[in-house]
Amino acid sequence: MKTNAIGLDRKKAAKLAEKLNVLLANYSIFYQNTRGYHWNIKGEKFFELHLKFEELYNDLLLKIDEVAERILTLGATPAHNYSDHRKEATIRESRQVSDGNAAVKDILTAFTTVITLQRELLELSADANDEGTNALMSDYIRAQEKLVWMYSAYLGR
Repeated sequence: MKTNAIGLDRKKAAKLAEKLNVLLANYSIFYQNTRGYHWNIKGEKFFELHLKFEELYNDLLLKIDEVAERILTLGATPAHNYSDHRKEATIRESRQVSDGNAAVKDILTAFTTVITLQRELLELSADANDEGTNALMSDYIRAQEKLVWMYSAYLGR
């Protein structure tokens, strides 16, 4: 049989799952970096950024779970070892960041990475006729583009 349990071409589904694992790795590093920003932020914008970073890492945690479950739905296995995530991800671990502006700049860079990956996944999912992955990526991109605008506005860009 050339299709998986949800009726997608097995080879195309495997390619999607592979790219989703790259996204999962990047989300995992992004999540942990944002936890660090939340814990270590200092300065006059502490209260504002502390809450925003918590909102962001909670959202990232949900996305990590949704991406892993999508990989499983496609018939593959989500990577779960942090050492594998570190090797696979483009986003790098941040060192302790207590400066709010530096943390926001790092967050914007991370958003560029995940939005780019998600656009690549849109192309792959369209080719595979995978509406589930396509809808998930579209929802993520729409929400994240708004966050990019908001974090950029915070920096006065």
